[in-house]
Amino acid sequence: MTQQAQFIDDRMAALLETDEDLRRMVAGDWMRYRASPALQALTREANAVCAVINRIYYDDAEEAMRLFHGLVPGAGAGIDFRPPIRIDYGSRLVIGDRTFINADFMVIGGGAITIGADCLIGPRCGIYTPNHAEDIARRLEGWELPRAVSIGNNVWIGGSVTITPGVTIGDNSIIGAGSVVTRDIPPGVVAAGNPCRVIRPIAGG
Repeated sequence: MTQQAQFIDDRMAALLETDEDLRRMVAGDWMRYRASPALQALTREANAVCAVINRIYYDDAEEAMRLFHGLVPGAGAGIDFRPPIRIDYGSRLVIGDRTFINADFMVIGGGAITIGADCLIGPRCGIYTPNHAEDIARRLEGWELPRAVSIGNNVWIGGSVTITPGVTIGDNSIIGAGSVVTRDIPPGVVAAGNPCRVIRPIAGG
């Protein structure tokens, strides 16, 4: 799946008219979350929906799934997940069909994120898209750069994996538990470690 997460829901569309930092985020440009009422409102609202999903999941899984698809309009068919989840901007996330997401899934920041079909995402995994400014003055001013993350089809991500801004993971690859993925991983390999490195190709990959 190469499609980037560019869904604009009605709420975001309305705020885009009034907030320059939100427009910058959607464009993948430097922006200031802490100076943006719109960005703060969107994350609060998304986190509130996640809190409801997490609370009701085991009593009303159907309603939890309905809320999930409302939060993430780019979510495909047959997706399964286990709470808790935390997602900052559901409209910036695309998830392919039949992907399974285990507990404690966290998506931070407004960079576009694409997760392919038939993926397995282990517990306590996090995808982080913001890069804060290195320059001291600009960091104090709150500047950050959202960078896209792309995960291919049929990728298995072990538990407690951290995926950092701007990373691409190719189709069919396996990321070992506890890895910190700081650079692109090609398709059809086993990779692990901190920083995550290719260990070997997968037979038939």
